[in-house]
Amino acid sequence: MEDAQIAALLVRRCVAGDAVAWEEIVQRYNRRIYNICYRFAGSADDAQDLTQEVFIKMYRTLKTYDVERGAFMTWVTTITRNLLVDHFRKTKQDRMTESLDGTASEHEDAMPLSERIPDLAPTPDTRAQSQQVGEVVQRALTKLSPDLREAVILRDLHDMDYRDIATVLKVPEGTVKSRINRGRAELARLLQRTYKQVM
Repeated sequence: MEDAQIAALLVRRCVAGDAVAWEEIVQRYNRRIYNICYRFAGSADDAQDLTQEVFIKMYRTLKTYDVERGAFMTWVTTITRNLLVDHFRKTKQDRMTESLDGTASEHEDAMPLSERIPDLAPTPDTRAQSQQVGEVVQRALTKLSPDLREAVILRDLHDMDYRDIATVLKVPEGTVKSRINRGRAELARLLQRTYKQVM
């Protein structure tokens, strides 16, 4: 059974009151939603809170999902994006007082759930270097404008296609491509500046 069919079946079961189906939905989508929230918020604590809020909103609006209008993951990503935009607006004043070059998070060692799963293959040096690179990229991501950041995250970190991103962001596909290109260029500039400072 394809992923879209599985998602549609789980949604139908959940709307009918099947608690096990809801648990399966949470298990299937928790990691992806958490990663989107973490990449956008830059804080493990905020990402966990936002992920819970996404699932609460999903549960309350699950009966509005229409399989004919698009993939379940696109619907879920739209809910996540809308919640992140609301979160961004609420916390905008706090960020306006922070320095652009300030630390991205009080929990600089915080890692997304996907990076906390132990991997025995790489050496400790390789793992430490990879973690450092991930932290540098995460700090640079938080310095992008929200429009550019969300486009880059959805395309490059979550491998969504342009059409689905356009649906989630409610903008034309050309705007999505433009934001991704500008976001990548700005991210490269920020990373280049960071590495020049380290050298």
